Amino acid sequence: MATFPSIDGLPAHGSEKLLTKILREEMGFNGLVLSEGEGISILVYEKIVSTMKEAGALCLKAGVDVSIWHEDGYMNAMRENVQEGKVSIETVDRSVRRILRIKFLLGLFENPDVDVERAVRESNTKESRQLALQTAREGIVLLKNETNLLPLNKNIKSIAVIGPNADAGINQLGDYIAHTVTQNVVTVLQGIRNKVSPQTKINYVKGCEIIGSELNEINKAKEAAQKADIAIVVVGENGPITNGEGHDVASLDLTGLQEELLKAVYSTGTPTIAVLINGRPLSIRWTAENIPVIVEGWMCGEEGGNAIADVLFGDYNPGGRLPITFARHSGQLPVYYNYMPSKEYWVKNGYGNRYVDMSASPLFPFGFGLSYTSFEYSNLQITPEVIGPEGEVYVSADVKNIGKREGSEVVQLYFDDVISSMSTPVKELAGFEKVTLAAGEKKTVKFKLTQEQLSFLDRNLEPVVEPGIFKVMVGSSSADIRLKGEFEVKR
Repeated sequence: MATFPSIDGLPAHGSEKLLTKILREEMGFNGLVLSEGEGISILVYEKIVSTMKEAGALCLKAGVDVSIWHEDGYMNAMRENVQEGKVSIETVDRSVRRILRIKFLLGLFENPDVDVERAVRESNTKESRQLALQTAREGIVLLKNETNLLPLNKNIKSIAVIGPNADAGINQLGDYIAHTVTQNVVTVLQGIRNKVSPQTKINYVKGCEIIGSELNEINKAKEAAQKADIAIVVVGENGPITNGEGHDVASLDLTGLQEELLKAVYSTGTPTIAVLINGRPLSIRWTAENIPVIVEGWMCGEEGGNAIADVLFGDYNPGGRLPITFARHSGQLPVYYNYMPSKEYWVKNGYGNRYVDMSASPLFPFGFGLSYTSFEYSNLQITPEVIGPEGEVYVSADVKNIGKREGSEVVQLYFDDVISSMSTPVKELAGFEKVTLAAGEKKTVKFKLTQEQLSFLDRNLEPVVEPGIFKVMVGSSSADIRLKGEFEVKR
């Protein structure tokens, strides 16, 4: 898909350099190039051309084969372009051949019709729901578990389940979903009810909405928490409204009255668990500093409630790790683990280790995630210790479960090109391996560093592996490095 941005002053939809010279001739792409929604119009509102007729001609020549919207530049106006000789029929045929080739490869000439019975038969099956459950389980990240409050006892006497996302299945599905969802979506409230003893009393209070202050049940939620042994507050984002394409936010803080709701529940003294249902990292500074347990559930899908309950009550040991960095505040962005050495220099020298009003460190670092067990790293092996620019390095480490229950660890390999002719990051993720270990079990995790991974783009934008020392780091997150070593590249 040709994208919205302009590169070097020219919208991608109209760039023959990007869509033909680089994409097809240099990179060997042999598929279709589609327009973005209203993508052909970009050339008009960017004032490259004045009419859709001109925009259509420029986009087709550049290499946009299909308009995914009914834009006139690829309809009547394109026919006029051909009739007037402004677009050759050979250019049209070029895109038509590409379209027909893909249809042929997909078998659409032999079987052009949808098999409705098969679609019904294979949708929402027991197997697909089990897959959805396991996917949700593996995606959950335990961000905080102070005093090992989790896992909870299923025979607990009473639970207050609170929050706008506690019983809102639609919010677990994210963006681009059907207006009417026909299958059952298990909410967090339903998942908890499925999990606990029949004798456990559950009191549900919505508390507030995701956006706005029209619904204010904060006092009611506070009363429910005061009467419960544990309070589970489910907050975050509203599926297709505050999350997804075209739903940007100016702040990453919890919207509406959600933080006030958390503060009110926490003030009761009842042990409080925060569960996040969201599609982007949130700047939950107060929550991270005060709430003892935080579970990141993401947009956890149709079985999300059962998956979260499995984690809360210990039937599944969380093993998910953050694929992004959580900022303390949106003003901290961009925030990422593979920053350049200049940032590390200023932090180490005491100039950049904090803002005036908060720390400059991330709230939760890339690769972070907790477990109900602990892991010990040892025996880092790097072979060979010296390679040429085209060589490969093999890295291994032993990981042992030193806790009392089975769990999964995501072992992460990072490296640092110590001295290079161009600025390179302080560390780069080069591999990761998820390993499941019984209590007391130890396994060796192995990685391979290749020329492609070790290279960077030089001044001429050519990939190069330069001679010098490379540091190797193996750990549980980008900020939790357990083992360090090095190797050398020589010519």
